This record gives sequence, structure tokens and C-alpha cells, in this order.
Amino acid sequence: MSPRPFHVSRGVPSALAGVSLAVLLAVPGGLAARPSGVDAAPSAAVTDIREATLSIPAIGLSGLPVVPYQGSPDDASGTRIQDQGVAASPYGPGGGVGPGDVGNYIVTGHRSVAGGPLGALPSLSEGDSVFVTAGGVRYRYVITTTRTTSFRSPSSMEEQRAAVPGSSGTSPSGAMITVSTCLTPEDDAAGNHWRDAQNNPEHRVDKIGVLAETGS
Repeated sequence: MSPRPFHVSRGVPSALAGVSLAVLLAVPGGLAARPSGVDAAPSAAVTDIREATLSIPAIGLSGLPVVPYQGSPDDASGTRIQDQGVAASPYGPGGGVGPGDVGNYIVTGHRSVAGGPLGALPSLSEGDSVFVTAGGVRYRYVITTTRTTSFRSPSSMEEQRAAVPGSSGTSPSGAMITVSTCLTPEDDAAGNHWRDAQNNPEHRVDKIGVLAETGS
């Protein structure tokens, strides 16, 4: 597979530190970011799992291809996809749902290798918008919380891929998204050099959001 072009503005993360919250929450097209804690908008029906693109203006990411696969987050299949410099989205019993579906749409990508498309993900804040485009439909999610997943904890991994992220066994009432990447620099700095079979570090940062708007 030949990855499609996408753009990461490398100057954005450092610039974000000195701008106001109002600028951080600005999104294209005049869409206002919805405050956290507000119920998710009803999701559009999506009947198939499809390729998508991911854009996160707050970290300078635009048009990153998202390749779906049947499996679980950061398994061997997902890691092979990420190694091509694109994002991966697991679905099925060990994964999540498709874009805009009720439940947990999971997107994972590398931070420090393969071009590091999600290199600035840890700086994403509550209220920031995440755009997913699939099948000619654009979904705008708003980040509401951040959690850390431990790959050495089966319960933590189960919570990551739960239909309601962080709450295993809870039935979802709306569409949500989990955008996840590694915490390799932080783990290494703390002296934690554990790696799994795919060379993933123990910890990952998960940015979780709710669907706020659907459009074309």
C-alpha cells in the first residue's frame, strides 16, 4: 500500500505553548468547539468499516490516512500498518467501531518512528476538535478527557478498547473516539524500557472525545 499524502506542521506544537485558549480551540470553517461534558450529538449510521482520514488542527495534522483492520489496538497487524507512516483503526471483537458509529472508534499511530504523525498528540487539550472523514462524510469529535493505558495490564487494555473508553461493560449511548500513541520518551526517561512483541512501550496516551457534528 502506498500511503496517501498528508501534512504535519512541525512548528505548531511549540507555538501552541504561547497562544491563548481561544486560539487553541479555533477550528476550520467557523465550527465552534463544544465544551466538554455535553452529551454527544447523535451519530450518523455507518454500516461498513471504511478507510478514513484524520485531521487535528491543534497539532498541525491534516489528512492522515487511517487504515481499518480486524484486531486489537497495536497488535502485530496494526503495528505493521503504523510502520508505513499512517494510522490504524482496529475493529471487531478486540477493537472498536467505524467512523461515526455508536461506540468507540479507535485510531492509533506512531509518535517517534515512521515519521511520527502523532508526535504532538500528548499536547492535545480538552475542547480541541478532531476531524475524521470517511465516505464523503466529515465527523467532528471534541476531546473531553485523557487517559493512560498500560500494556502490562490486561484490565487497562480492556478499558482502552471498551465501547465507552475507560469503562468496561458500560453500554454506549453515543459515538466516541480514542486517538492513541506511545509514551516512549516518557517511559524511557523514567527508566522503564519494557517492550512488548511489537516493540511498543508499556504506556500509551489516549485522547478521548465525543461526536459533536456530522457534515459533508
